[in-house]
This record gives sequence, structure tokens and C-alpha cells, in this order.
Amino acid sequence: MRTFTSTSVKGLRQDILPMRLYHKAKKLGTWDPKDIDLTQDKEDWKNFTDKERVLLLKLISLFVAGEESVTVDLLPLIQVMADEGRLEEEMFLTTFLFEEAKHVEMMRRLLDEVVGIQEDVSQYHKENYKKIFYEYLPESMNQLKHDPSPKAQAEASVTYNMIVEGVLAETGYYAFYRSLEQIGKMPGLLKSIEYLKKDESRHIGYGTYLLSRLIAEYTSIWDVVNKRLALLLPYAIGVVNDVLENETSLPFGVEPSEFIQYAQQQFQSRMDILERARNRSVDDLYAIKEQEIGVTG
Repeated sequence: MRTFTSTSVKGLRQDILPMRLYHKAKKLGTWDPKDIDLTQDKEDWKNFTDKERVLLLKLISLFVAGEESVTVDLLPLIQVMADEGRLEEEMFLTTFLFEEAKHVEMMRRLLDEVVGIQEDVSQYHKENYKKIFYEYLPESMNQLKHDPSPKAQAEASVTYNMIVEGVLAETGYYAFYRSLEQIGKMPGLLKSIEYLKKDESRHIGYGTYLLSRLIAEYTSIWDVVNKRLALLLPYAIGVVNDVLENETSLPFGVEPSEFIQYAQQQFQSRMDILERARNRSVDDLYAIKEQEIGVTG
């Protein structure tokens, strides 16, 4: 017989992180990509050198396809949470999906209105990128359709939240800011990245919560997480290296080593949070604070 959380004595748990993230998303995730003014960005683009434009186009190409990937691939996780009766988590994930769709819209606006691209920019997707976004991400998320086990959930969340969002997207944000903010260029792009970064901090926060919950519930999941991270991290670092293409110097006065170091720092910060989950109970995790998992705003 079907039951409803909303009519039960328990009702909605307002104290757990997914519900708090849901309330944050209602307030902070309502920005409209169409409201971002790209007038100055168009002028700045015209005045960049060819080398500067190529670097930015690579980054935008990786971002827009990455955002499309996570939009398309999120649905199985939402269904798993619904099937498990985790209404609060499902509610947050609806905002998650909405925000990812807006990210696709925003990045495509840059290609259409600023770059004026007339070609398929997937040419910038090298083998390391393809291993993650063409293979491991969709495979791990689609696996949830027929295997919603804790192990499959952990593999999917590591791929999606820890590697794609927690390492690659965060490093991408850093690359945009490091390249453009110091010279005062592309203000519309930087404004959109500011919004994206806040959205993604909630997404990564949820992924960290999900993995922490699984680690606390099932002792075997810690090994699953480590094995998956060991598999994917070399490809993630490879994506960063592919963007740099062994350049000894980059446009905008950026040092290539900065990006590798930043990616590694992001990875380690996620690992530190998950390590702490091994010593927590599930009840402890329900009270976890946003700042503990890096949620901004």
C-alpha cells in the first residue's frame, strides 16, 4: 500500500542537509541566464589575441558539454532517491536539475552571442575528457536504472559530484577567474561563473552528504569510493593537461602549474571531508553544517 511522507506523522525533515539546501536553492538559484549582460564581453572578445581566444574557447567547450552531460545524466539518481522514499533529497535534486539546465543555457549563450561560433567545438574534447564525460559519467549514472545498490550510488556520486563537479568544474572556475578577473575582461562571463559556482557548491555539498551517508551506513563503501577515485583522478588531471597542451606559458600571464595544483587541492579537500564521515554515525550526518562541506551562500 502506498504511503505519503507529507501526510505522515514524521512529515518533512527540515533539519537535514538536503532540505536546507533545497531552501537555499529556492532563494539563491533563481538567477536568469538571459539577464546576464554580454555587451562588454562581445567587445572584449574582438580584442583578444588568437591564442587568448583559443584558450577561452577550449574552456567554454569543455564547460558547455560538461553542463549538458550532468543535466542529461542526473535523472537516474533522482529516481533512486524517489524509490527509496527520500523525499527531502528528491526535492533538492529537482532544483539541482533545474540549475544544471540553466548552466547549459548560459554557456551556449557565450558561444552564440560572444564567440559567434559556426563550428562544432567538441573538437576540443580530448581522450581524457571523453573517458569521463562520454564513458564513465553516463555509464555510472545509467547503471542506477537497474542497480540502485549503495555501491552503484557511491560510484555514480564519486564520478558526478567529486570528479566532474568537485575537481573539473571547480578548476574551470578558477581558470576563468585567474585569466580574466585580473585584467577586467569579460564581466558577463565572470558574473555567470559567480552564479554557477554558488549553484555547484550546493550540488557538491549534496554529493558529499550522500557519499558520507553511504560511508557511515556501509563500511564497504569507503573502499568503493577510493577505488573509483583512483580510477578517475588520472583522467581528471589529464583533462587539465590537455587544455594546457604542454605549454610553458599561457595567455593572460597564467602559469600552467597553477591549474594542476589547484585541481589536486580540490581533490584533497573532498577526500578530507569524506574521511571524516568514517567516524560519524548517520544521525550525526543529519546535523552536518553547510560550511563543513563547503557550501557557499
